[in-house]
Amino acid sequence: MDSFKVVLEGPAPWGFRLQGGKDFNVPLSISRLTPGGKAAQAGVAVGDWVLSIDGENAGSLTHIEAQNKIRACGERLSLGLSRAQPVQSK
Repeated sequence: MDSFKVVLEGPAPWGFRLQGGKDFNVPLSISRLTPGGKAAQAGVAVGDWVLSIDGENAGSLTHIEAQNKIRACGERLSLGLSRAQPVQSK
C-alpha cells in the first residue's frame, strides 16, 4: 500500500467527492473525481483512502466532520492519501 500527500491550491471546488467516515464504520475514501479537476490533476484516484486532512488524522472523523474540515481549509488543502493498488491507464 502506497501512502502519499497531495496539496491542492485553492480556492474550491477541489474536484472530488468523499464516501465513508467513522459514522459509517468505513474509512474515508475518494468516491468520484471531476475530470480535469484539481484533485485529478494532482494524481488523486477514485478509491484512494483519506488518511489525513490538513495534518489531522482522518480515521476518527465522521463524514460531515471531514466535509467541514475540507470546506474550512480555505485556499490550500493538504490530503494524506493511501492507494492500495496502482492506477491503471484506460
